[in-house]
Amino acid sequence: MRILVTGATGFIGRRLTRRLLAHGHEVTAIARATSVRELVPAGAYLVEGDLRDGRGLAQAASGVECVLHLAGVVAARQAEGYDQVNAAGTRRLAEHLAALPAPPRMVLCSSLAAAGPSVPGRPRREEDPPAPVSQYGRSKLAGERALRGLASDLESVVVRPPIVYGPGDPAFVPALAAMARAGIAPRPAASSCRYSLVHVDDVCTVMEAAMERGRTLSPDDPAAGVYTISDGVEHSWAGMCAAVARAMGRKPPLMVPVPAPAVHAVAWLSEMAARRRGPAAFPVVNRDKAAEGRCPAWTCSTDKAARELGFTPSVSLEVGLAGMFDADRRKTSC
Repeated sequence: MRILVTGATGFIGRRLTRRLLAHGHEVTAIARATSVRELVPAGAYLVEGDLRDGRGLAQAASGVECVLHLAGVVAARQAEGYDQVNAAGTRRLAEHLAALPAPPRMVLCSSLAAAGPSVPGRPRREEDPPAPVSQYGRSKLAGERALRGLASDLESVVVRPPIVYGPGDPAFVPALAAMARAGIAPRPAASSCRYSLVHVDDVCTVMEAAMERGRTLSPDDPAAGVYTISDGVEHSWAGMCAAVARAMGRKPPLMVPVPAPAVHAVAWLSEMAARRRGPAAFPVVNRDKAAEGRCPAWTCSTDKAARELGFTPSVSLEVGLAGMFDADRRKTSC
């Protein structure tokens, strides 16, 4: 197939683009500047463009049969920073595709944050009414709704992964690894919270499956064409920290309880410090993430993805982490 990938320079996008090329697809990547050419996997055709103003869309989307939309903003100072790409950018892309003589199928990589937290003991399902608690989650949900509004003109599928990790992970595992090296890890007040995780390769598998299978979005059924995925295990914070430490050959870090007000204070201080470093700087620990962190559960079901997309998680946390740190050790030894 001829495929357009947005976000091909990102964590998931690079991994997915390599897989598509390896499977014989022709891939076009749209990126904001040709200066990021080295981040686009070899073999993909790069078009300079920007979803915020639509520049380059006509060239990038010409003749494609499927669009895999992974471009997004994960950290911003204000709601507008998320909305420019996650909501308005998604809408602009979808409107352009819908207006083509032969609209391609579109698959959006959204986020569990768009659905919102789950109830302890009951993983979130696609038919549950969405209730995002962060600016990021609300912007991703707005992007989903923009697609649903065009459902009669554009076949679209939404994939909602939870925390994604794996080779190239820029934030999650590196943060836990730093705690393992320090031998101490803060434990949020909601220490009983459970989380869903998914390896980046399993996300790629679902995105590829959604290119050709599964239901598409419907203006009448908010659950149609929406799929949550995970590795099928509910993880605790302490368990995730311990798993990373074991993969590094270290002892699990000491868990130190941190009350919610302290978490928000640290997030606020991190944002203030980032402001002094310039407009491009924004910390991973911020008030938006703190809002997500105080929720009692972030788990989701994979039942629907299994039935309609044939999805079965293939990478456990232990195997995924072992692969990451083994690769790091091989690089160090070289």
